[in-house]
Amino acid sequence: MSFRGLHLSDVPKSSWILIIAGLLTLFTTAFLFLEMGEEVLEQETFTADRTAQNIVSMFNSETLRAVMGLITEAGSVIWLTAGAAVIVVYLLFFSSFSRWNAVYFALNMIGISIITTVFKNFFSRQRPEVLAAYDGTGFSFPSGHATGAVTFYGFLAYLVIRSGLATVWKWILGILLIVLALLVAISRMFLGVHYFTDVLAGISVGLFWLLICIIALELTIWNKYRRQI
Repeated sequence: MSFRGLHLSDVPKSSWILIIAGLLTLFTTAFLFLEMGEEVLEQETFTADRTAQNIVSMFNSETLRAVMGLITEAGSVIWLTAGAAVIVVYLLFFSSFSRWNAVYFALNMIGISIITTVFKNFFSRQRPEVLAAYDGTGFSFPSGHATGAVTFYGFLAYLVIRSGLATVWKWILGILLIVLALLVAISRMFLGVHYFTDVLAGISVGLFWLLICIIALELTIWNKYRRQI
């Protein structure tokens, strides 16, 4: 199958993998979030929250809380906003990436901020503990640090994969970025400002929106390439 001389076989395998895996993940994360959201609206208690809290209590300590306090800053609004501004400027003026990457990265970050705010106010779930020192104020579901970290560091991981770096560095940097996003999300439980289901919902929503933006970007670049041909 082709479009005016452009064959579908010209599309890189990595693009197909991203799109197919993204679609499957979209359905999974959407289902997971809707299931949890329904329970939250009914003010049900989650066994998973109690179990996770017991596990956290077993390993938590003052030293670990201090470390988690530093890690959680990597998902703060100030840090992500400043980081996003730097990345957009870099993508627009200093990188070899298509400028569409900057557009969709900005859409990725602005969109998740709006989505998180809407969901927080809609579900209006109270936090397990209010701690302003760790941005632990406002409503709890889903975790804003989790949604922000997943979309921000997830998109950076995507850019690394799409870059011209050697494969080994793609793996190293990609894994580090994904681990950092997960650590930011987990830190919210260790600091006591979120339930496990808040964090899981945040990861689900963040991943859902991230994949929508990446798939849209892939299709936009593909369409641009098709028109050039």
